[in-house]
Amino acid sequence: MQDSPPPTPQRFSDSTEWLLAVRDHRDRVAFGHLFDHFAPRLKAMLIKGGLRDGSAEDVVQDVMLSVWHKAGQFDPHRAEASAWIYRIARNRQIDLFRRAPPPAPDDIYEPASEDPDAAQILALEQEAAHLRKALSRLTPEQGAVLEQAFLHDLPHSQISQQTGLPLGTIKSRIRLGLEKLRRELKDLREP
Repeated sequence: MQDSPPPTPQRFSDSTEWLLAVRDHRDRVAFGHLFDHFAPRLKAMLIKGGLRDGSAEDVVQDVMLSVWHKAGQFDPHRAEASAWIYRIARNRQIDLFRRAPPPAPDDIYEPASEDPDAAQILALEQEAAHLRKALSRLTPEQGAVLEQAFLHDLPHSQISQQTGLPLGTIKSRIRLGLEKLRRELKDLREP
């Protein structure tokens, strides 16, 4: 009659082994491994589930404290450590949402009105007047080139072809025109 081989001990995942060490020996190093492994994963899960960053960190701390205190209830034959820990986190998240007060009517988002108010209209009109005044102070050549480049969105090379001017001249007029506009607008805005 053959002797049957001795049963091989069941091998668990690293996280389950760590949790068993916490359960059976209150092993702080194993708990450190559990914390390092699960804390960022739990936080990501909680944030994805709707918690804000700070709240998620608080829940992770609470969950890991529960893991330490409730490790004696863990049974590796019923669940992996990861499933057990994630369930604790999920239950904490559900509890938080249940306890959260419903939003007050004032907290409900109301989109801003699409219609500008009188102050906005006045500000836009003043800005347009400043721009018209600054544009009127450009040379006609600078004004024409800036109009083609920015209002008609033409590339510099195309402006050069249309006007018959060298590309360098077009670029210089645009640069000088923009510098003059900046100065004029700055001067017009200052009281």
